[in-house]
Amino acid sequence: MKIAVTGAFSYSGKYIARRLVGRGEEVVSLTNHPNRPDPFEGRVKAFPLDFSDEKGLTASLGGCEVLVNTYWVRFDQGFNTQSAAVENTRILVRAAQRAGVSRMVHISIAHPAVDSPLPYYRGKAANEKTVSESKISYSILRPTLIFGVEDILINNIAWLLRRFPFFAQIGDGQYQVQPIYVDDLAEIACQDVYTQENRIVDMVGADTFTFDNLVRLIGQSIGHPRPILHVPPRLALAASRMLGLFVGDVLLTQQEVDGLLAGLLISSGPAFGRTKLADWLERNRETVGAKYASEIARHYR
Repeated sequence: MKIAVTGAFSYSGKYIARRLVGRGEEVVSLTNHPNRPDPFEGRVKAFPLDFSDEKGLTASLGGCEVLVNTYWVRFDQGFNTQSAAVENTRILVRAAQRAGVSRMVHISIAHPAVDSPLPYYRGKAANEKTVSESKISYSILRPTLIFGVEDILINNIAWLLRRFPFFAQIGDGQYQVQPIYVDDLAEIACQDVYTQENRIVDMVGADTFTFDNLVRLIGQSIGHPRPILHVPPRLALAASRMLGLFVGDVLLTQQEVDGLLAGLLISSGPAFGRTKLADWLERNRETVGAKYASEIARHYR
């Protein structure tokens, strides 16, 4: 098959594309970063993910049977806003319809809701609605927290633990997370490429942690255990913003804090991920947190 993957030179899209290329499929990428290093040595042809050119998107998707969509905006930055990402997804789905795409695998997030007070989760719900009403067969995968070499959250927790004598925790640290390894998610996404079943399913890993225990595990794994200082959420967010000025990035957003405290990073569904975070940290203990991972540098510079 010919399969399009948004962001095949980036994070989750790269793992998905790698698996599809390994299966012998013809893979093309729609990307905002065509000049990034090509991890596929020319085997994945790149086209612009240009939402101002719907005809161009349609042409780029020509001949594709499946579209795997990982596109989203984590936080508003200039013209790249979450509301714009909702409209951009509509444009992308229309282009897929016109190009004759017959299947979509769409990466969403756990607990999207049209009535959510958080724009991030409202936007994800709006995107799911666009996909499910497109008359293209679909699989919507809802990960909670994704970890991997290119991960930002786990990496930057480790970065903080390597450099500071304590870890400032948001609130009581008892809210829970169920992280899933990015390649486990990619494996399931690739399996869903080959079916026609419409489904929406949460994607969670093999472990459930309180955030305190997550921080402890990371610290112990990298050899830098630190005492945890619990601080009010507003103070933790203010501190992250001050540190963000130093590193030139957005470490944490109000929506992410609210989502954590509301328990939106866990699921009551079955665990699909097989890779345990502790095992992955042990394999990568020398490199996790060695360098700061900047969202702005990755996507906007």
